[in-house]
Amino acid sequence: MDNMSFRTLYDVQQLLKKFGTFVHLGKRLWDIELMFIEVKKLYENEMIDKQTFIRAQLVLKREHRKEEEKDRSK
Repeated sequence: MDNMSFRTLYDVQQLLKKFGTFVHLGKRLWDIELMFIEVKKLYENEMIDKQTFIRAQLVLKREHRKEEEKDRSK
């Protein structure tokens, strides 16, 4: 996990998958929000380090913003 790079939502999904967490709520925005919570819980329980937590959070924030912009433009 230490040298895992996070560039995409898929990368964050792979991190969660390592801990047996699969997220699919049917709407991408909801998935991102739940992943946010799950990553935070992993960090709070010291299952991932701070750097991994921060990188994953940055990806999730970026993806969340993209989804909100898509929703607004509909």
